[in-house]
Amino acid sequence: MKVILKQDVKGTGKKGDILDVSDGFAKNFLLKKGLAEQASSVAVNSLKLQKEAEARRKAEEERAVRELAKKMDKTQVTVSIKCGENGKVFGSVTSKEIAARLADLGFDVDKKKIVLKDGFKTVGEFPVEIRLMEGVTAKIFVNVVPE
Repeated sequence: MKVILKQDVKGTGKKGDILDVSDGFAKNFLLKKGLAEQASSVAVNSLKLQKEAEARRKAEEERAVRELAKKMDKTQVTVSIKCGENGKVFGSVTSKEIAARLADLGFDVDKKKIVLKDGFKTVGEFPVEIRLMEGVTAKIFVNVVPE
């Protein structure tokens, strides 16, 4: 029996897959629990239209993110940090502060997308990579200055 999965089923397939499974498995498990529906021509066409719409939406979203990355590339961000008399830095500059400065410039970036191994603990200029989505990155420069 051909079925269309409504949800991911471990060991069977992912949501939206069209599978040919045994009648007993389909009737007693997949259909009974609402994990799948029988693959009629109407359901298959509906699934095809949904996948096309999803692909268009995803392409539009990726285009917008690439455009944002292009605008953001090589942007300078200045962050001030408390320093002692001898130039010793108190604390460090983290991705949270960088995200706040980017927001001030009009770029809405989640702090989790900013790639930092550790916070910056010295004064100076540092390159920072921002992973906006898989395969789309922007490189900015963070200028750390004493407060």
